[in-house]
Amino acid sequence: MRATERDGTYPRPILQRERWHSLDGAWEFGYDDADVGERDAWFAEEKAGVFDREITVPFPPEAPASGVGDTGPHRVVWYRRRIPHEVLAVSGGDQALVHFGAIDHRARVWLDGRLVAEHVGGQTPFTADVTGAMRPGADEHVLVVRAEDDPADLTQPRGKQDWRERPHAVWYERTTGIWQTVWTETVAAQHITDLAWIPDPQRGVLAEVTLAAVPTAPLAVEIVLSLDGEALAESTTAVRTPRSRIDVVIPALRNGIDREDLLWSPERPTLLDARVTVRDAGTSAVLDTVDSYAGLRSAGVGRGAFLLNGRPYYVRSVLNQGYRTDTLIANAGTGELRREVELIKAMGFNAVRIHQKAEDPRFLYWADRLGLLVWGETAAAYEFNTEAVELLTREWLDLVRRDRSHPSIVTWVPINESWGASDIPHDPAQRHYSVALANLTRAVDPTRPVLSNEGWEHTDSDILGVHDYSADPEELTRRYGDAAAFEVVLAGPGPQGRVLAVTPQQVERYAAGDAPLMITEFGGLSLRADDGDFSYTRTSSDTQYAALLGDLFGALRSSPAVAGFCYTQFVDTAQETNGLLFPDGSPKLPLETIRRIVTGEKGEAPTLAV
Repeated sequence: MRATERDGTYPRPILQRERWHSLDGAWEFGYDDADVGERDAWFAEEKAGVFDREITVPFPPEAPASGVGDTGPHRVVWYRRRIPHEVLAVSGGDQALVHFGAIDHRARVWLDGRLVAEHVGGQTPFTADVTGAMRPGADEHVLVVRAEDDPADLTQPRGKQDWRERPHAVWYERTTGIWQTVWTETVAAQHITDLAWIPDPQRGVLAEVTLAAVPTAPLAVEIVLSLDGEALAESTTAVRTPRSRIDVVIPALRNGIDREDLLWSPERPTLLDARVTVRDAGTSAVLDTVDSYAGLRSAGVGRGAFLLNGRPYYVRSVLNQGYRTDTLIANAGTGELRREVELIKAMGFNAVRIHQKAEDPRFLYWADRLGLLVWGETAAAYEFNTEAVELLTREWLDLVRRDRSHPSIVTWVPINESWGASDIPHDPAQRHYSVALANLTRAVDPTRPVLSNEGWEHTDSDILGVHDYSADPEELTRRYGDAAAFEVVLAGPGPQGRVLAVTPQQVERYAAGDAPLMITEFGGLSLRADDGDFSYTRTSSDTQYAALLGDLFGALRSSPAVAGFCYTQFVDTAQETNGLLFPDGSPKLPLETIRRIVTGEKGEAPTLAV
């Protein structure tokens, strides 16, 4: 089965192997409110009575789907899972790995009473090599996880997780512990630990391959790229170091006409299948084989536009919080993630902004495969201090590294609305932080636009994103109707009372056409909201809702100065009723009506896959 034909269940789409096993499902669980677990050896196999509940992983204990559903503040939680020996059994020098998609926020992991991993970062994956910890002769092995997440710590990257006791305004329930899939994998001692694809649509791709260890003998890395079963490029490279950059030339790209058939875009999401094999150069013995995929496309800005594959591309985006009624920050599986991508496209959007979280990589897989641009973002902290800077910077760089091979991701957003850096206009340290994050992102990935601060108070952004929740279409036209109108807005306080560009360099970038203008949050309309719900503007009938929605979209679409937009938001989320969908996923207007409003076209919405 080709990588692009897989069903999307594999937790790490860019680096797939055959031998893996999900550990999702029922685990033993316990709260440790007194924080005595490590002193009392909760990780010991014989420890009884402390795991007094059962939880369904990977749903956090606050979520109804977890079977716990306790939204109270608990700083420390423990998990235990008994794993049959055959799941972890290895031979011939192989290794048994346990992968964690994400644990919020600090984690320690034991197997059979031995510490095998420690990790900090609530959104980033990590791996435990449990090979040497397995108790010889045991029929089963005991995996124990301790997760620590202080609900009141504002230095942690929290995103939309509320620091108050109950959700308020646009913040939602907290997440504690495991919230992405846990799985095992059997690998050779020498294997690929990281794989990245950097596309060059004129030439091919640059593959970055990271091995588990320094080779003790010369190795050969073989790469085959194919489309629909036909090989497009083959490369074999001698490797003597653990990290290699391999240039894979695709001859078909030399023909400019044929090149068009190979480029990735939302309208034509072509994915190239990739197989990477590591061999012993002397014996040709296979040490590791992984399946992957790559998309050939470029993303940039210029001439006042967002550029996809070197051409102006109008961005029609929607904000997606990534919180769900039953699972909160987690998800019900690959089918639900695919359905979200399909619904977003059916409503006429060609892009999505995942807001204040790093979404499950399987969502990015479906965006890659079905064709949807993604703005990659991260969860904000709410204090500015040394600890907060260190935590967010480390987590952000790990996320960029995790997701940089997905062709769907076309923009990076490390900071939103000055959250975690609320004094950027007045504090040089916070301005340096904003600029540094943007430049660090460009250093790790120079192939995509970066926003130093989304919404306002830009310091060094490739796109000038503006947040404007005016419910008056005429006001939007007065502000953004043409370049001259926006220059007045840019020179004074922005629509939310915030200066839009803090540095002269940012103003110059916009004036030169290097940083296009996008209205990256607008709308926020609710339909017949109840008391206590949050929205930016309330409407009382389907007719009023549809009319105002159409006028707001129309005002932005008609402006030659605006290069794209992002509507708030995809679906009603908790108390925030700004969605185009109700919480159950049903549309507030017929899909074809929403599509006409979003695009201005009269075509029918595409049929959704069952």
